[in-house]
Amino acid sequence: MTVAVPAARRFAALRNRDCRPYLFGAALSMMADNVEHVITYWVLWQKFHSEALAGFQVISHWVPFLLLSVWFGGLADRYDCRRVIQAAQLLFMTASLIWGILFITDSLQIWEACLLLVLHGMAGSLWGPGEQLMLHDFVGDEELASAVRLNATFRSLGVLFGPAVGSALLLQLGPKAGILVNIAFYLPLTLFLFRTKFTGHTRHAAAAGPRVGLFDTVKVLRRVAGDHTLISMIILAGLASFFVGTSLQATMPSFADDLGADATDIYGVLLFATGAGGVVGGLLLEATGRIRPTVRAALVTTLLYGVTSLLFAVTDNYPVAIVVLFIGGVANLASMSIGQTVTQLLAPPAERGRVIGVYNVSANGLRAGSGVTVGLLGQAIGVHWSLALSSAALCVGTSAAALYTRSDRTATPAQPAAMESDGSDMSATP
Repeated sequence: MTVAVPAARRFAALRNRDCRPYLFGAALSMMADNVEHVITYWVLWQKFHSEALAGFQVISHWVPFLLLSVWFGGLADRYDCRRVIQAAQLLFMTASLIWGILFITDSLQIWEACLLLVLHGMAGSLWGPGEQLMLHDFVGDEELASAVRLNATFRSLGVLFGPAVGSALLLQLGPKAGILVNIAFYLPLTLFLFRTKFTGHTRHAAAAGPRVGLFDTVKVLRRVAGDHTLISMIILAGLASFFVGTSLQATMPSFADDLGADATDIYGVLLFATGAGGVVGGLLLEATGRIRPTVRAALVTTLLYGVTSLLFAVTDNYPVAIVVLFIGGVANLASMSIGQTVTQLLAPPAERGRVIGVYNVSANGLRAGSGVTVGLLGQAIGVHWSLALSSAALCVGTSAAALYTRSDRTATPAQPAAMESDGSDMSATP
């Protein structure tokens, strides 16, 4: 049995007076997150010139997602999500404040930097599950796809503008004043959460549920293991995260060197193409409404992301590289937003935060693995080969996930968005 879901209005989440200010506030906070990276990474390199510390910067950002997302999801299930997100924003602001004090006193040491980097990563992982519950609470099932897609688009805007704003603060104010001014960008979202009546649980009451420990990802997976569609979304997110993840950004300087003589300009354009693909793609998807949150759409967009990453790895043509990165940015945003939407709609209401936590473990925590699949392997065989092989593995894994999803022949009314009546769902009963 399949269940039809009414198509949401175009830009429905932006029309929602409760969700709209959250989206803008989240974009500013995400921009501040990236501004902090720009300023602190520059200072750390100038002060310590440590390749090991540069590697730890990536690890410290994503490992908290890997280890803590399910536990933080349990907190979002149990408590007022407004306060959970505000706690995350407070951690961000505290990290920036301490960075500023250490910069001003010129007393920064490596161990202090490591602690602050971990604190920053913990703030991001704490924010994630509570945010997704708030989005669902703002708009409900019918417009959830719009809210998740626009939230991802606004976050992409934050990622896109973060380096520009961070560089401007660094040049105009210097790292000491710049990192302190950056605290202000976290305030709009923090203050908005005092005003909104939504808690993440007004549609579904917060439930205590079974207690979840720091490392109980497997327990949550066992409880939802019978839903092949839900498990497939988690698998797809993990495949893209592990095999490609953040490796494109990390290895982009090498690709820029190979694509042209003026590597500095090419590097900036390549990074912009990826970010612009996410922003423009999100807006176009929202404006047209052509791609619905179905299992087939998630599989196709993930496969497209793998193909474009593979093409980028093997091309030596600069215009082609820009085009495939742009398309890859669109595909990656579509894949993530669809996966998050389907996961939310299929998750048991009492455990939605925990299931989202597992999804974040896969979608974000496993990004640390891309440093191995592309980065370390690239040291041995070259980044072109390592990215090509990793992208090919993503394509193969996505195809295997499609076969896995087809093996689930039970569609129930509890699965609204993933089971469209247009026949596009791969797991629906014929």
